[in-house]
Amino acid sequence: MLGRWTAWLILCAASLLSACSTSKPPSPAEAQGQAQTVPAATLASWNDGPSRRAITDFVQAVTQPGSPDFVPAEERIAVFDNDGTLWSEQPMYFQLMFALDQVRTMAPSHPEWKTKPAFQAVLRNDSAALAKLTTRDLLQIVGATQTGMDSDQYTSQVRQWLATARHPRFHVPYNTMTYAPMRELLDYLRAHGFKTYIVSGGEVEFMRVWAQQAYGIPPEQVIGSSFAAKFEMHDGKPRLMRLPKLGFYDDGPGKPVAIQHAIGRRPIFAFGNSDGDLQMLQWTSAGAGRRFAGLVHHTDAQREWAYDRDSKIGRLDKALDEAQRQGWTIVDMEKEWSRVYAF
Repeated sequence: MLGRWTAWLILCAASLLSACSTSKPPSPAEAQGQAQTVPAATLASWNDGPSRRAITDFVQAVTQPGSPDFVPAEERIAVFDNDGTLWSEQPMYFQLMFALDQVRTMAPSHPEWKTKPAFQAVLRNDSAALAKLTTRDLLQIVGATQTGMDSDQYTSQVRQWLATARHPRFHVPYNTMTYAPMRELLDYLRAHGFKTYIVSGGEVEFMRVWAQQAYGIPPEQVIGSSFAAKFEMHDGKPRLMRLPKLGFYDDGPGKPVAIQHAIGRRPIFAFGNSDGDLQMLQWTSAGAGRRFAGLVHHTDAQREWAYDRDSKIGRLDKALDEAQRQGWTIVDMEKEWSRVYAF
């Protein structure tokens, strides 16, 4: 598991350091409520501006019969990154939050963890020690808490965590930290004959547990990084075991590869938020005919977070430069979204 997965964990380590060294701002009063339903097939949370107009102009052009840019429904493929594009990714990737919480949940069955420094730091909630965790420490934690079990057991653990865990800033379930404008966009595209996919660097089985409820995207349309798996018989019953070994790392140049393998069509519409999405946006834009490539730019420190070129996670640097050169749509979250979340 020390291969390409290491890059993801290095970012996790950086985000953990940031989370441990940054004070938590007070949560808004409205964050105490439950997520509201986002109106279907509208862009109600998008202010009238360049991004909204770019989206609607594109969709009208490719779906209007007789238009020179018309695209048949079967070719209307839209792909979206997840972390930082469809839901938040601060103060650290939510799957890392899950791994740390699982250490605490599973600790009674693993007394040996009390003697291991990395696990001790988590169990004691020692901010100073947590900030010093190395990539190898995080590999050990993720491997111990998210592999060595079958896929059904893992799904059950993720569901239980989502039902009980709360975000440290907003104090709401993690799966309600989705962006209302992006959920509206997904509905809007599907209402115009698009098939929507998630193409994320996050672990695919983690996302498949909740993506359909959160986004209306079924499990078979969720593409992501994966651990290796092994089929085996246990007490006469077949099961798939999750192994502590990287199966596929779906980030950067891996995204176009995953799209080709899993979808078999080049998308005509793609949205991301970071340098990890650059190659997916380039691949989408390079196809024949009219194309749409968009970036969510995190500019709203009050309602969400503001970060780009210097961020330890979700860094938007090379992709931002490329977007400006190519004329891609760059969404200014603060100016162009009337609300961020649906709670």
